[in-house]
Amino acid sequence: MVKFSREYEASIIPEWKAAFVDYKCLKKLIKRIKVARRDAAPLLIAAGAATASGVGSYGFSVLDPVRALTARFAGGRAAAASPEEGEEESLESDSGELVRATDKHEQEFLERADEELNKVNEFYASQEGQLLERGEALIEQLRILADIKRILADHAAARGRGGRAAALVRSASMPPPSMSPSLNGSSGRHLLSGLASPQSMSDGSVEMQQAAVAEGAAVAEEVMAALERNGVSFVGGGIAGKAKKANKDGNKQLMGRGALLQLPATVRIDIPPTSPGRAALKVWEELVNVLRKDGADPAAAFVHRKKVQHAEKNIRDAFLALYQGLELLKKFSSLNVKAFTKILKKFVKVSEQQRATDLFSEKVKRSPFSSSDKVLQLADEVECIFLRHFAGNDRKVAMKYLKPQQPRNTHMITFLVGLFTGTFVSLFIIYSVLAHVAGIFSSTGSPAYMDIVYHVFSMFALISLHVFLYGCNLFMWKSTRINHNFIFDFASNTALTHRDAFLMSASIMCTVVLSLVINLFLRNAGATYTDALPGALLLLSTGVLFCPFNIFYRSTRYCFMRVMRNIIFSPFYKVLMADFFMADQLTSQIPLLRHMEFAACYFMAGTFRNHAYETCTTSSQYTHLAYVISFLPYYWRAMQCLRRYLEEGHDINQLANAGKYVSAMVAAAVRFKYAATPTPFWMWMVIISSSGATIYQLYWDFVMDWGFLNPKSKNLWLRDQLILKNKSIYYVSMMLNLALRLAWAQSVMKLHLGQVESRLLDFTLASLEIIRRGHWNFYRLENEHLNNAGKFRAVKTVPLPFRELETD
Repeated sequence: MVKFSREYEASIIPEWKAAFVDYKCLKKLIKRIKVARRDAAPLLIAAGAATASGVGSYGFSVLDPVRALTARFAGGRAAAASPEEGEEESLESDSGELVRATDKHEQEFLERADEELNKVNEFYASQEGQLLERGEALIEQLRILADIKRILADHAAARGRGGRAAALVRSASMPPPSMSPSLNGSSGRHLLSGLASPQSMSDGSVEMQQAAVAEGAAVAEEVMAALERNGVSFVGGGIAGKAKKANKDGNKQLMGRGALLQLPATVRIDIPPTSPGRAALKVWEELVNVLRKDGADPAAAFVHRKKVQHAEKNIRDAFLALYQGLELLKKFSSLNVKAFTKILKKFVKVSEQQRATDLFSEKVKRSPFSSSDKVLQLADEVECIFLRHFAGNDRKVAMKYLKPQQPRNTHMITFLVGLFTGTFVSLFIIYSVLAHVAGIFSSTGSPAYMDIVYHVFSMFALISLHVFLYGCNLFMWKSTRINHNFIFDFASNTALTHRDAFLMSASIMCTVVLSLVINLFLRNAGATYTDALPGALLLLSTGVLFCPFNIFYRSTRYCFMRVMRNIIFSPFYKVLMADFFMADQLTSQIPLLRHMEFAACYFMAGTFRNHAYETCTTSSQYTHLAYVISFLPYYWRAMQCLRRYLEEGHDINQLANAGKYVSAMVAAAVRFKYAATPTPFWMWMVIISSSGATIYQLYWDFVMDWGFLNPKSKNLWLRDQLILKNKSIYYVSMMLNLALRLAWAQSVMKLHLGQVESRLLDFTLASLEIIRRGHWNFYRLENEHLNNAGKFRAVKTVPLPFRELETD
């Protein structure tokens, strides 16, 4: 049976750990009480024996029964007169000195428990208030969205029938859609989206423009009227009054309605430009706003349907985040109630103070975190709203999003990991023996074999090593309760586990070594087109990556491709944690990109038919492309920093981070120049540029990414909070990171190596850089997790589409 303390530690929310009851501390105080009572027991027994033997008395007296009865009556009256007095006074007896010493620890326990109770209540009240406020805002947002969708649907139907007037009358007489009542009415001004149609902008017909103006004005008028029905006020008076002033005649009526749209300022749906499509939409909207301010007033203000869809998706995601927050708060409440119940049972068992325990238990039951039902009511309301508006009244679909089922642990994955690992070891031994017998790696071996096999199979080996280290990261993050799924915004029901990563790594290496053995057999047998086998392996891996069927971890593959798309098209996509984390991985995989460049050139150009290896190694185009590939990961990462600098209020740290990658690009360029022209001047330039870039990178690793080198920390040159208990691990990790950052030094050393030794050295250095990156990953996420825990961030914040602004 698992102890409650272990179960409690394993169940608490990592980001809210500081707000939970400190169960260990209270348990230690109970142990003190137990030790104090155990030490006091012999003295109490001795005092009782002395009293029984008549020590310090004058023998037996006939008045002794009267004295005992009087003392008992006096004690009962004192207890009845002051029942609210502390437990220290209620436990006084003949050995009062000893009991008071025990009461000191008991009083300390009660005071500490009261402090913990206040801490839990304050945190719960704060989180409850935030969630209730968020719920009010979301219900109001959903009401506005429903009105807009209804108006757009009515006008679309009216245009299809040619009866727009009837649709306007029907929509004006229709009451607002049935919605869950708002928890609290909100004031202010909601900014709705209004985009002018590009087609209407370029239309030269005056009549069509006037018709478009009238149509857009009618739509915008009904949208704003819907807002006023929902309690949203605009500066400049009501909609109806302005419409009466505008309704005079013909063209004046159209112009009046066009002016009507400008009264409450620009009407917009605020959708963050997280992708190039949304960014282009934002630019077009700003252009329309500028033209409108200049008096051109083109095509009035159509409510863009695409933006309405984006707004609906944002509101749905916000409801999901709200429900997740409510579930976490319910878990917080139940765990703390259980912790207080368990610790009070231990206390009454040790101290035997039943009255004090009962009073404190009643206080816990009356506390807001235990008695408040507002969170439960809001959770039920969110379920009903999501079921009605986002799941088509299908409860199974709604629960699929609100309460996704966690994948069941199975031993099949562990079995497959062992199977593929054993197969890989066996095949690798077979390949080593065959290669040694065939003399492949000897000085007289075929250089053509190394030219092809080295590039293709080194690429897969580096991928497998990186995936294996990522599995080690996942295992460590899980063991230390670092919530990596929340940090990366991964779905917990589809995210990779460390066993999945180990399975992927083992299967890749098993397939690669099997291909090596088959390739060697075909080469020794004199078969033609033996170099096509590595190409077939590349084609197979590409097919698995883009496979549309739900096999081979489809959600992970699609997530990887989506992240790679965001990286390649930086800075046009919003930079998330997973995006720049993957971009950092790519900066350590430059040798892998070089291998991919050669393989693509070799097989796409068809040179494997005539074994023209020089085409992809000596041509000037290949050399220039090598420069570009070496710079690309640093360029992508620098562009991400610039995007974050613009989005995060011009944070100077993002510019400094971009400077780090620019310095790495300069150092890489100098090393390439030195490789082409190895003169003493360029050697010193390599040393200067690479040393400067290394110092820059080491400072950023230790200070910014890991949070170390804090001179005021209670842990010498580390940070105040550490997840690993052994501090020496952090110091060893810093030294290891420093040593592996200096791997560029071999580029200035003139090492006279053969082809095989040179290839092996390059592969070893590439592997060491990947190991350094996997080592860096753990401390980077540890620091991010501690930052989230310091701010109690356990649920993501989804931006709402209809912003509120204060009215003048």
